[in-house]
Amino acid sequence: MTSSAPRRTVLAVALAAAAGVATPLAHAGAEPRRGAASPAAPTARTPDAAAPRSKSLVDYHAWTTAADWHHGRNNGTALAHGARPGIRIDHPVGSLDYRDPHSGKTATWEYATWTSPVHTLQVPATEAVASWNAHTPAGTWIAIELRGTYSDGTRTPWYVMGRWTAGDGEADIRRTSVDDQKDGKSSISTDTFAVDDPAGGLRLASYQLRLTLYRKPNAVHTPTVWRVGAMSSDLPDRFEVPASKPGRAGRELDVPRYSQEIHKGQYPEYDNGGEAWCSPTSSQMIVEYWGRKPTREDLAWVNPDYADPQVCHAARHTFDNQYEGCGNWPFNAAYAATYKDMQAVVTRLASLTDAERLVHAGIPVITSQSFLKTELDGAGYGTAGHLMTLVGFTDNGDIIANDPASPDDPAVRHIYKRRQFENIWLRTKRKNADGKVVGGSGGVCYLYFPARPTAVQRRALASVGVR
Repeated sequence: MTSSAPRRTVLAVALAAAAGVATPLAHAGAEPRRGAASPAAPTARTPDAAAPRSKSLVDYHAWTTAADWHHGRNNGTALAHGARPGIRIDHPVGSLDYRDPHSGKTATWEYATWTSPVHTLQVPATEAVASWNAHTPAGTWIAIELRGTYSDGTRTPWYVMGRWTAGDGEADIRRTSVDDQKDGKSSISTDTFAVDDPAGGLRLASYQLRLTLYRKPNAVHTPTVWRVGAMSSDLPDRFEVPASKPGRAGRELDVPRYSQEIHKGQYPEYDNGGEAWCSPTSSQMIVEYWGRKPTREDLAWVNPDYADPQVCHAARHTFDNQYEGCGNWPFNAAYAATYKDMQAVVTRLASLTDAERLVHAGIPVITSQSFLKTELDGAGYGTAGHLMTLVGFTDNGDIIANDPASPDDPAVRHIYKRRQFENIWLRTKRKNADGKVVGGSGGVCYLYFPARPTAVQRRALASVGVR
């Protein structure tokens, strides 16, 4: 849970778009827009409080198979064979001296790249969020970039969607989003591409993703990427969403319960401690639901007097040094995917019916929402942005949620009214405590699932566009 006051001022520095193919560290301009774990404010098309919502307004597309990797353009990368095909560095095609803006250190890295085919959107979009699953041994990292074509035929620059490494040791860069990226038509806000003036009709018509894999010169280790994709969307602007009818209700998943609140004051260097750790706390619950957990060695750095040290571990390893918080959506998904045979994506769902289908298949849903205290009975707080885990539905269709904004672990389980939860999660606009119109997440969620899901789970994921 977070307060409504943003921690960072909005930057207005524009950088000229690079002509032609950008360098591996392509820079352009951005506007940071979120407090810790606050949701992105979806860019709306036209005001319509009762506009019906369609799955076609959300497009999640990913590259995951051997055929997918072959269809992309390899420049020094090659297929990583195995049960989970991916890409790795085969031979470096260049080197880069990178000055880490957060550590102040400059180091030389060799790199190779993979560029996806163009993905054309069935419904042109106002927003896009990339996510990825990768293995980054110490001394390696990856950069994820997006280049789009607008509906007017012009192109965006190569936007950096994240610089990721799982570690933060002496051999590693500091994982980070990149501010100050814009081209006068769109901008990057931490982890989200957004068209600046959707009311003008401009849309993202297609995009490519580019992966740049880095390692120390002459090193043996290489990053490996198993999944990269993006969720794009063009949602209607609305304060209320249509009510859904309970469907596959009456099931609750046995998800561990962790409170972020018991970590207040712990490791303030990671977004001021547990008070802002809703996202990594939710992520850790689901990682452990699937039977994964940090090792004793992984947790050796945590003060032994602290309960649930794995939550501290998750906060440290999702921390975005530019955003100065643990609420970067793709970084949480990437963290979950560091565990053996796990996959993770960031997407949007169209309805609670979609969530019911996933829960029925055994897949919990981490949801992003913002609300006033009066809008969610039983929560006892209001928030400008908060992550919690939807773990089930009561017999009458109400929500069973593991809400980390609880005083202790036993108090984490909550039952929230279906209609209230549905609206605060799926809406794109709301009024804050001052009466000002602000954004809502529009159904943003994290989905974490095994590399080899069951047939039932595959069908449930496919029904919400995740393959």
